[in-house]
Amino acid sequence: MDIDALVKRINELAHKHKTEGLTQDEMLERAHLRETYLQNVRRNFRQQLESIEIVDK
Repeated sequence: MDIDALVKRINELAHKHKTEGLTQDEMLERAHLRETYLQNVRRNFRQQLESIEIVDK
């Protein structure tokens, strides 16, 4: 699942949660999607940090 589709589904579930509530399956899906999203953010951030090169003057 690409990041755009992931965020779209998370937002759909968040909206549904605010309006009518979620079923148990939807709550589990939301938790899984959020964890997947956070893992992706952490991985990208770690890659950015690892690509930084410190240069002394």
